[in-house]
Amino acid sequence: MSEEPQETTTPADDGGRLKRRLILGAAGFALAVLAWFVGAAVLPRWWAQRIGDAVDGRLSVGSFLGLSAGAIFTVLALLVLWLGWRLRSSRRRALITLVVAVLVASPNLLTLGIVIGDGSAAHAGERILDVDGPGFRGGTLVGAIIGALVSGVFAASARSRRRTKEQVAELRRRADELEG
Repeated sequence: MSEEPQETTTPADDGGRLKRRLILGAAGFALAVLAWFVGAAVLPRWWAQRIGDAVDGRLSVGSFLGLSAGAIFTVLALLVLWLGWRLRSSRRRALITLVVAVLVASPNLLTLGIVIGDGSAAHAGERILDVDGPGFRGGTLVGAIIGALVSGVFAASARSRRRTKEQVAELRRRADELEG
């Protein structure tokens, strides 16, 4: 029976790996900061134009689209977070879950960026939504609140169901002990 030689890591290898991770982390952080500034300068105006094109100045359409987007994307983002929490196994998976949840919530986050942003693109987005997308911002807020409440009710009922199953299993175990 032949043994295969085992690879050993030397402290120099660990130092190289650490250096590579630090460089990649710094590069990733720099790219994220750059993307943030580019996004803050472009995305609010772009998002407002897309919404303005869809709403076309109609208050009822703006309110309905805002309500729908707010509710749907809040529920989906919270569902992704909930599933990620239930199925968590590593930091990497947790980070991926968080990134996916932010991407799913991006329509609501873009609207929020227009509402609370103080840059020129956010102000331009506000003006566009005032004229071409009336009702969208308020509808999005109401929809996000409804979506959060629906998600909370879902999570509470899932927790209650899980607790009830555990209680039933415990009662069955006790009944089996008394019978046996």
